This record gives sequence, structure tokens and C-alpha cells, in this order.
Amino acid sequence: MPPVPTRDELRAHLVRNMIAGEVATPRENNLRHYRRMVAGHPYYQFGLELKPSWTEQTVLEMMVERCGVDPDPRHEFGVDTIDPEITLDTLEAMGDRIGLAARRRENVVIATGHPATLTPLYQAVARALDGAGCRLLTPAAGWTYEIETGHGGSDLRRIVYAPPGVAMLEDDHRTHHTHDPQPMEAMLRELAGTVSADSPEAKPDFWPDLAIADHGWAGAAGQAGIDTVGFADCNDPALFAGAAEGKIDVVVPLDDGVSPQLYAPLTAYILGRAGLRDPG
Repeated sequence: MPPVPTRDELRAHLVRNMIAGEVATPRENNLRHYRRMVAGHPYYQFGLELKPSWTEQTVLEMMVERCGVDPDPRHEFGVDTIDPEITLDTLEAMGDRIGLAARRRENVVIATGHPATLTPLYQAVARALDGAGCRLLTPAAGWTYEIETGHGGSDLRRIVYAPPGVAMLEDDHRTHHTHDPQPMEAMLRELAGTVSADSPEAKPDFWPDLAIADHGWAGAAGQAGIDTVGFADCNDPALFAGAAEGKIDVVVPLDDGVSPQLYAPLTAYILGRAGLRDPG
């Protein structure tokens, strides 16, 4: 883990490595995803039951405010942007909530739809919270479901956990990117069955106090009423819309597809803000 950068140092790192500022996610891809979210396509809603009043215009306006994309509706192709100041502000808010979880020794569930890039970040946070006495929840390990491949067939996906407790999907050969909310929904169904026999009306014994996640993992947790903090690219409007509707607590805008080691300064910044250290 590198030293905790200053805000100015991290801003420079974000822009230099296209994590924020001008990013590689193209404008036309962003706008296409905004249209599909508005149309109610489940793949782009991440398990959130969003209000039907969203339009392409209001989504763009919301993404300007919460992510920092180009506000010009005539800009339809080419480079788009993420405001690094918003990234920094929300990283600090995420760190504050994670620090609160550590002080309270909360139950935490951690999951990623971007295992190829974001896993080391989540693992460092998980180790720090585990070291602080939080309970890392790992329900539904091995749970499987089928997804359509788009070629007339289907593939089986299962929930696995990277140590010490980061949920992701894999098949028999590798981990997989996903937008799907079904895995988190399965995890929460299993947790919902852990109700104390002495207090059947109480909440489950191991219900999450906090979810740290992205994509459908975050959307499903927020929809279930769990405090949720997470990451989203500028082509992932649903989590930002969920935050606007009060279902997601913090969404950090960033390019979620750069090399994993480039997120190390962000990880150090989050843990520094939380008052934690990665014991690993």
C-alpha cells in the first residue's frame, strides 16, 4: 500500500491515468446507456426500482451534477469526462462511512462486478475492516444461476469470495464482469433466513449494516434498504440515479476499467480518510 496521497496528489494521479478528467469511456456509449436506463432495460438498472419520471435530458443533467460528464447535449461522440473534484469528494464521503462502520464494528458485505480491475481495492478495504473487528458477511457461496450468452445458449455463473470476503462471479475457468443484481439478491435471501429463534420479529442476525460494491451488487443492496457505497463509471447512470433518489448513499465516479495497480493511491486515500490501515 502506498503512502496516503494528499488531495492534490491524488487529483493529479486521477487525471494523469484517466481515472477521472478525460476518460476512455466514449460519449456515445454513455448516451446509449442513459437511453437504455430510461427505457427500463433491466441490464442498465442494476436491480434498482427507479422512478419512471427519468428522461434522457434529466439523466444527462443528473450525470453532469453527480459525475461531471460534458453538459452539452449536442456532444454525441468522442471523449467524455468525469470531474475529479467529484471523485475526490465522494472518495472522502466513502472513507467517512467506512470509518464509521469500523468504529461501530458493523456487519459488512463487499462485492464487485469488476473483478479484473477492482478486486485489490476491495480486498484491502475488507482486510482493514476485518482487522478493525467488523464482521465480513459471505453468504450464498457457491450459489449458481444461468445467464444467456447472446448466442442461443447459456452459461453458469457462481458466487465465489476472494479473501477475506469479496464476492464476485466465476465459471469453471475465470471470474466475470457483471451488471446483474441476482447474486446480491441471493445473498440477501440467505441472510434473511438467519433470524434469531428468540426474536422471530427482529431483523436477521447477520443482516448487513453496510454494502461496499458496484453495478448490480450495489443496486440490489441499496434497493433492499442497506447503506450502500460504491463505484460507478460514467456509463453506469443507474447507481447515480439511485443516489439521487436516496437509495444509494455514496457513488464514486471513476473509470472502473484501468489497470488494478492504478487504484492503489485511491485505496490508500479511502483507508486514510477512514482512519484504517490494510494489515495485509
